[in-house]
Amino acid sequence: MELFYSSTRGSSETVTASQAILQGLAADGGLYMPTEIPTLNLDISKLSKMSYQETAYEVMKLFLTDFTEEELKDCIAHAYDSKFDTPEIAPLVDADGAFYLELFHGSTIAFKDMALSILPYLMTTAAKKNHVKNEIVILTATSGDTGKAALAGFADVPGTKIIVFYPKNGVSPIQEKQMVTQKGKNTFVVGIHGNFDQAQTGVKKMFADPELNAALNEAGYQFSSANSINIGRLVPQIVYYVYAYAKLYENGVIEKDEKINVTVPTGNFGNILAAYLAKNMGLPIDKLICASNENKVLYDFFTTGVYDKNRKFILTSSPSMDILISSNLERLIYRIGGNDAEKNAAFMQALNGEGRYEITAGMREQLTDFYGNYADEQETAAAIRTLYDKTGYVIDTHTAVASSVYSKYREATGDQKKTVIASTASPFKFPRSVMNAIDEKYNSLNDFDLVDELSSLANVPVPQAVEELRSAEIVHRTECEIEEMPEVVRRFLGNA
Repeated sequence: MELFYSSTRGSSETVTASQAILQGLAADGGLYMPTEIPTLNLDISKLSKMSYQETAYEVMKLFLTDFTEEELKDCIAHAYDSKFDTPEIAPLVDADGAFYLELFHGSTIAFKDMALSILPYLMTTAAKKNHVKNEIVILTATSGDTGKAALAGFADVPGTKIIVFYPKNGVSPIQEKQMVTQKGKNTFVVGIHGNFDQAQTGVKKMFADPELNAALNEAGYQFSSANSINIGRLVPQIVYYVYAYAKLYENGVIEKDEKINVTVPTGNFGNILAAYLAKNMGLPIDKLICASNENKVLYDFFTTGVYDKNRKFILTSSPSMDILISSNLERLIYRIGGNDAEKNAAFMQALNGEGRYEITAGMREQLTDFYGNYADEQETAAAIRTLYDKTGYVIDTHTAVASSVYSKYREATGDQKKTVIASTASPFKFPRSVMNAIDEKYNSLNDFDLVDELSSLANVPVPQAVEELRSAEIVHRTECEIEEMPEVVRRFLGNA
């Protein structure tokens, strides 16, 4: 059965999976959603014996139906290979009553690698399938992790260029150095004088700018996205929840059809949306626990039904979650609104205008799958310290937000179901915050001395991605104001 995709904002026209991947964002500004959610009809005993790559094929073939078996398996084989430092790709660690799904074993030590390792292959395959003659320009905003993972994925990929905008003072020093040292003749990194939401809004405006897009087309280019607004980012993320469930079964932790909970540190809402889609496919997930940091716009939404971005933007120790406009929430709003694109477009127009919208009582009733809460900076640090003191296991700041919120959920509900916590980044990406949480005596050390101390403390080797940064040369030094973003793009593309 072929699956098609339609925009969350109105166009009645449907596109294939490969067309949706190429476009990234629909012409009307909406996000692509499958016209129906496929069912995962695989027996758990079979699934539990599969490798990560085999699981990826079984899940992704249901969504990317215009890719042939050979094409899809080729993309998967190129993506999930020796660039990951463990053959399991996404191992589970049992620590203090929860199962930490380590999603940071790829080349940039963050969960974005799980999807951005495959997206370049999906995109170049999609371009061939659709006889695209233009060079594809990947235009992306990052709150810290997407940028480097996308740069690493697309560096020197023929027929593509990639431009990444990041908030100049809104990422960790390690995150910034990972981006500005990226090699590749087709890569371009820009620090904006603003926050992530402003970068993301600027990117969306460029996608929707007909004059800019016409000029690009004339010059032989077309935009696409590596953000999780691209369905080619979202579908691969479903895989690791299916894989984690199968491994819990294989290891005798759960029985057949036993329900589990999933806790996800959440900023742009893509990672938890992937878990929601896995549940809708039939994976036995009960509660989706949405963990926010002090930028708790999602917690407030799940509590009140009101999404309101009109608030102070807070820089925290979990910068990838410092977001007030969670783009992928739009896909959930569209679904719980009965796939009513007109209703959804009105909500998004209100968000764009007044900065807020309120969903209906009927829509709120469909949010019972979710539990939302948040952890402040002190609670985040305490979660790192407590888990280390109890088990010797060290987690990063984003995972700590999830760990803290999971503890709150368990205390509030008494729910003892087995729970998977999405561990979204290596602690080596945020060594200062992590080491200060464990003991403030480390505060005087520089970042790379902290990395060595962390390695000794956690009894884990320094990841290659961090080791390489010690002597890496800075390649990208461009900065700009928010309103200068389109001009910067034009300049990079030869004044298109």
